[in-house]
Order: sequence, then structure tokens, then C-alpha cells
Amino acid sequence: MQLHFSASMRSITISSNNGFIDLMKIKVAACHISYRTLFHTILILAFLLPFVFILTAVVTLEGVNKCSSFDCFGRRLGPRLLGRVDDSARLVRDFHKILKEVNTGEIPPDLKLPDSFEQLVSNMKNNQYDSRTFAFVLRGMMEKFEKDIRESKFQELMNKHFAASSIPKSIHCLSLRLTDEYSSNAHARRQLPSPELLPLLSDNSYQHFILSTDNILAASVVVTSAVQSSQKPEKIVFHVITDKKTYAGMHSWFALNPVSPAIVEVKGVHQFDWLTRENVPVLEAVENQNGIRNYYHGNHVSGANLADTNPRKFASKLQARSPKYISLLNHLRIYIPELYPNLDKVVFLDDDIVVQRDLSPLWEIDLNGKVNGAVETCRGEDEWVMSKRFKNYFNFSHPLIAAHLDPEECAWAYGMNVFDLRAWRTTNIRETYHSWLKENLKSNLTMWKLGTLPPALIAFRGHVHPIDPSWHMLGLGYQNKTDIESVKKAAVIHYNGQSKPWLEIGFEHLRPFWSKYVNYSNDFVRNCHILES
Repeated sequence: MQLHFSASMRSITISSNNGFIDLMKIKVAACHISYRTLFHTILILAFLLPFVFILTAVVTLEGVNKCSSFDCFGRRLGPRLLGRVDDSARLVRDFHKILKEVNTGEIPPDLKLPDSFEQLVSNMKNNQYDSRTFAFVLRGMMEKFEKDIRESKFQELMNKHFAASSIPKSIHCLSLRLTDEYSSNAHARRQLPSPELLPLLSDNSYQHFILSTDNILAASVVVTSAVQSSQKPEKIVFHVITDKKTYAGMHSWFALNPVSPAIVEVKGVHQFDWLTRENVPVLEAVENQNGIRNYYHGNHVSGANLADTNPRKFASKLQARSPKYISLLNHLRIYIPELYPNLDKVVFLDDDIVVQRDLSPLWEIDLNGKVNGAVETCRGEDEWVMSKRFKNYFNFSHPLIAAHLDPEECAWAYGMNVFDLRAWRTTNIRETYHSWLKENLKSNLTMWKLGTLPPALIAFRGHVHPIDPSWHMLGLGYQNKTDIESVKKAAVIHYNGQSKPWLEIGFEHLRPFWSKYVNYSNDFVRNCHILES
């Protein structure tokens, strides 16, 4: 049996296998569909069928499989094919509307909030919430979590403040053991420096550093790092000033651990004849006035409305209440010309710095008749340290401050300063410092809060010569994201801020720059279990 199509496609002949008999001849109607039309039709169907398949799958996953009729399927699939919005979109719009209403409403006082996300999910599964209640629960949980986080942050700042203000047990141990050594070991009491070197203490051909501190370990790091980084250590003279209670321990340390060929002198404030109550009446008032002492040593949270502040402002207030700001040692720098009347030029160093480069070129800097060579702190972008102007330190709502100071004036850094003492002695810097400090005391500390820098910013106005920022890098006690490469390049790095490297709260990745100068093999350091990174 064979089929034969005519050339015009108008007839089909069915014949036997031998090809001689035509069994049937079928006439076909005229073809009204062209090949081109047929091709396009097939192409369109091939394009649409995948989309129909996908839509069918989506509708099926959404529950169409539960429909018992083809009509149900059509009602769900039809709107999608026609581009219409189904019930799910309306549900989203309704939920957004409820959220807006709940955002402006009051949370019901009797609403019980889940203690965890797991409990929230469990309650939802048990159909305990309608959409409105769910929105209120969600808002209540978010507000509760934000409050808890905020309170935890304030508590963390308080704990950090107390840790930074207290003396670590190991540091206290070191001071006590060295003080005991001073009383029992004649070698620990030997004269510093030896008698034949005493004339060098006022020899201006030497490089004179001044360090004022009651932290023996910190002082050792400053001195050791400066000597090891110097190209001419034999030209270095360190003048270490400490208080009466620490004097014996400080003397013992440098007597038992000399830093030859450099020279070290240790003096207590009680050994300076010039430091009398008549010469420093303001500092006497700062240390003894009850209101001032309560401000720095009292309850820092009592009466404070934490809802009206943020963690950063609160941290700044805590920093301003550090007890060190009413310490005589912290104010001594303003009296350097009188304490060392025979010296012409000195470099003052804080005890929380590390020297990483030879500082000899500092004595060659021409200060152009200025008194204070310092790094300006208004040239950087970080908010904590290098973007400071007068407005960051002073209360410009106070009429006296507003009348005399410019809020946009650039601030500068204490901690590594080159002082031309000859130029200083021709100014009234000390008198200006005293007068403004008195005014702030009269105003109950409403002009500024932060210790010694604000009155110094006023007293040294017009007497500051900016030096290159690479000499003094600040902020290692504030920012844990400090750029390590910049730290390596700085001549002096400064751990100003609460996270001192000798404290547990110090930043681990920044501590090695300091701890490398600690002699952990020393018997006193080892026996007191000094922190080692």
C-alpha cells in the first residue's frame, strides 16, 4: 500500500503494493494557509509554550494543585497571562498600610513580646497573631533590642572608663617592689646622673627631653625607645619628673636599668623649689576644690540623661572626666621655662608615646620666633583625632568664649612638642593660662571640660609653629582601625585615648609597637606579671 500526493497537493491516491491498481483517490480542498503563515504560527507557539509552562509551574507551587477543576486553574492562570495583579500583591499593599499605621501608633501596654525570634516564629505558627498584632510585636521587639544594645554600649563605655582610670595591679606591683628596693638597696639609691655628669643637665649642646609621669613602665618605654631610635644616643638627656609617692620607685628603675650612653635625671615635684602654692595657686584650687574633685572622681552616670545623648558624646564626656586632668603632673608642662631656667630648647613627651625614629632633626627646626612646634590636628578626616578645631574643645555659648575665640581656629596636639624656652620667657603664656583657668573655675567648668589642652590652646595662640604631621601620629588609643603602614612610618606614635597599650583594653594589633621596648626578662617586670602581647 502506498500514498501518492499530487504535485498541486490537491489529491491523494492510495494504490496497491504492485503499483497497478488505484484503490482510492481523495480530493483535497484548496490550501488557504501558506507555508510562511504556517512557519510563523509554529514559531510563535514555540516562543509562548515555555512561558505558559513556567506560569503553570508557579501557579501550581502557589496552591493551584489544590483546585479540583480546570476552571479553578484558569481563574488563577488567567490574570497572570493578562498582566493583572493577583491577591498576593494586594496582601503586600495591605501589610505596608498596616505597618505605616502601627509606626505612628502606641504599642498596647498589655502586649506580650516574645523573648526570641524562635518564640516569635512559634507564636505565628500557632496563629496567635493577626497582621496588626504581628506588626506591633515586630515593632516592640525592634525597639526593645535597640534599647538593650544602647544600654550595653553605655555600660561598655563606663567599664572602659573605669579600666582606663584605674591603675592595673601589675603596674601597682612594679611601683611597690621598686620602692621597696629603693629602701633596701644602696645601688637603687645611687645618684642620677653620677656627679661628673651633672653639668650636662644644663648643657644646651645636648638634646634635652622632658617627661612628666607617675607610670614607671610607661616612662621606661619612652626613654628606651628614644635612645634606641637615636643616631646619637650619647647626646640625649632625659629629665623625668614624677610625684612624691612614685619618686623612689622611678629612681630605682633608672638606677638599676641605665640607658647608657644617654643621661637620665629623675626628680620629684617636691624637689623643685619653684613649685610653691604662691606660684601655682590655680593648680592648688583644682586639686582641692570639692566641686572639682566631685566632677572628676564622682558618679559619672548619676543625673545623666542617657536618652538625650549618644555613645560617642558620652565617651567624650567620660574622657573629659579623667582624674589625670587635675593632676599637677599634667599641668607641669606650662612651667617648663621656670623649672629649667638654664635650658634654651627642649622636646616635651607624654608618657603614652613611642619614639620610632631619630628625633635629632627637631632641634634643627626653625620655629620662626614661635614658642611651640606642634602638629596641627585640623588637617585630617577622622572625627576622633585629626579634625579638631576650637569648637571641639570650647563651649561657644559662653559669652567670654564667644567674644575672644574663633570656633574654626585650628587646634594642635600636646604630647610631642618642641619648645623654644628663650622665646617662651619673653611672653605672658603662663599668666594667660592661669587667668583663663581661673575663669573656668569661676564658671563651674562651663567654658571647657577637657583638662590642660583648652587653656593651652588659648595661652599659646600666636605662638605655635606647625611641624610636619609625620613627626607625631595620634589616636592609637582611640581607633582600632589605625592604618598600620602609617604607624610604621611615624617618628612618634601616640596612644592618646583610653586604650593604653599597658591596659587589657589596649588594641591588640597596636600593642606590639609599644611592647617591643618592654624588658620582659627584667625580674621586677616578670615577677609583677606585666602584660605581654
